[in-house]
Amino acid sequence: MARFLGFRGHRLNVATILLVVFPAYMCFGYNLAVAGGLLTMPSFIKQFPKMDTENNTSKLNSNVQGTVVALFTIGGILGAFSTILVGDLLGRRRVIFLGSGLVIIGALLMSSSYSFGQFIVARLIQGIGTGATTATVPVWQSEISGSSHRGAHVVTEGLFISTGIAASLWIDLGFSFIDTSSVSWRIPLVVQAPLAIFVMIFIFQLPESPRWLLGKGHDQEAREILGILRDVDADSDTVRGEVADIERSLELIGTVNKWDLFSLGEKRNFHRLALGMAGQSFSQLCGINSLTFYATIIFEQRLGLGGTDSRILSAAMTTIQIVGALAAVLTIDRLGRRPLMLTSASGMCISMAILAGTTSTANNQGALIVAVICLFAFNMFYPFGFLGLTFLYSTEVAPPHLRAKISGVSNCFTWLFNFVVVEVTPTGFQTINYRYYIIWAVINFAIVVTVYFLFPETNGRSLEEMDEIFMLSHNIFDSPKVARSLPSSEHLEVGEDGIKS
Repeated sequence: MARFLGFRGHRLNVATILLVVFPAYMCFGYNLAVAGGLLTMPSFIKQFPKMDTENNTSKLNSNVQGTVVALFTIGGILGAFSTILVGDLLGRRRVIFLGSGLVIIGALLMSSSYSFGQFIVARLIQGIGTGATTATVPVWQSEISGSSHRGAHVVTEGLFISTGIAASLWIDLGFSFIDTSSVSWRIPLVVQAPLAIFVMIFIFQLPESPRWLLGKGHDQEAREILGILRDVDADSDTVRGEVADIERSLELIGTVNKWDLFSLGEKRNFHRLALGMAGQSFSQLCGINSLTFYATIIFEQRLGLGGTDSRILSAAMTTIQIVGALAAVLTIDRLGRRPLMLTSASGMCISMAILAGTTSTANNQGALIVAVICLFAFNMFYPFGFLGLTFLYSTEVAPPHLRAKISGVSNCFTWLFNFVVVEVTPTGFQTINYRYYIIWAVINFAIVVTVYFLFPETNGRSLEEMDEIFMLSHNIFDSPKVARSLPSSEHLEVGEDGIKS
């Protein structure tokens, strides 16, 4: 069999997206939302009455429901953290393979659960696998993509997450019509396993990160892979130039030690870590999973709609995320990262503010319609700037020798705040009602301000150029100014038509 399934250049990049990134992130999105659509099914409530908030409105049941649903995110924290320790040791492909294996084990255990304890353990295992995978795939993908297409390639992750979320809720809707049987929730919990199996089958048929290989001293293999990725000869000027950039960056940063991640100085490693952590935290602190995880419950219990209507609206609401994610894919390399994040956070802020006002009015049909529109609008704005983009951004601002570690730590914060949001949402709705949305409106406004003043633009920059931007920055406010003023280097890259630009 030809190396990398016989693909080269642009076709090889497309193959990595379709064969690994698509199933991995669709599986991630599916697992984010699938449990939320099952929480009101009679057969699920009968099997796990401790999570019943439909017939039992006690604070204890709300807390138990929030904790069990959020255990997936606790596992995600552990999985992402593990990549800090083993990401550079094992390489990108091995970590993705092992993480996908844990996702499959978790799905099988969860779908076969008859005890509350087994369900909890399965949820945790699945989260560990998902956390390891989602912390590693963006690093791997950004390191094999050229700078001119890196944004569109990596941000497709957001499109696939949206697809997975929508698929989970439509599947939940379909199986809700047989909700007297446990089949109605067991099949939705296992149906994503083939996606993870697909990743395990193909990950070793695709190239390892050339940057990781160079860091490990496998120079010849790295050159061969770069030649195949750029569809040129391994000894061409294009490959030589890219290898020189990587090696120069590695030499500039210096030898790794255990405190590098938290050092500042001229290299500003901690500054770059903080930007990665902030971006990935914002992807959760905007409040998205107070809606995604509990979409069906919001429509059914908060807005007073029927069970079937609630599930239809939940599935349709998350489907609209695909529109926002597709818009991000088409515009990110033209508009840049900052404009997308600023537009997204502003839209989410306005949506949450209006949502708070409309849900404060009881039994008002007009207010109900506006509330539903705002829920849909929020889900369209969110993926435009904070779904796949933050995974990309944390890898772009990171220095090459710390990229896996910074991505791992940043992903830990994604999962940490995911847990916080999912854990507190049932209690938040129960105790402060519509005022809960005001909190998210205020946080989204703070995100707009933070991105504007602190986040440098990374669009069109090679991963090595970002080193120079941070080394010219003297404080946290400098990097956006330096990025605007520093001209982009003229790197030779081969386009799809084979012409150098």
